[in-house]
Amino acid sequence: MKVLVLNGPNLGRLGRREPGVYGHTSYNELVELCIDWGRELGYDVEVRQTNHEGDLLDWLNEAADEHTPVVLNAGAWTHYSYALFDACAQLTAPLVEVHLSNPEQRPEEFRHTSVVTPHAKAVVVGKGVEGYREALQSL
Repeated sequence: MKVLVLNGPNLGRLGRREPGVYGHTSYNELVELCIDWGRELGYDVEVRQTNHEGDLLDWLNEAADEHTPVVLNAGAWTHYSYALFDACAQLTAPLVEVHLSNPEQRPEEFRHTSVVTPHAKAVVVGKGVEGYREALQSL
């Protein structure tokens, strides 16, 4: 089964961007981990990252059309993108939301709301890159 792991803005800078918050694992290492974890579960995992909201929306539309399960870390768009909310609403295969940190425990109030959660089968937060493994397992 094909699974899309979709990552939003700034996640391509993992390992270099605020490692105290997001960890020291690089984005390329995360990609390899997700592919390996997926293989162990019998999934064909494709990992994508973008800093352009329209790309993410197109990928979610693709997943909706193909009934493909999605693991989604939408980054900052999680908290305010109604276009993301609408794109997630059309998914028919399972959607699992994942965040490296726990947004609800972050000091910035805007991070405490997610437009993805209402559409998610499961939400995995605060477990670093291991959260992606848990997200894949929950599919």
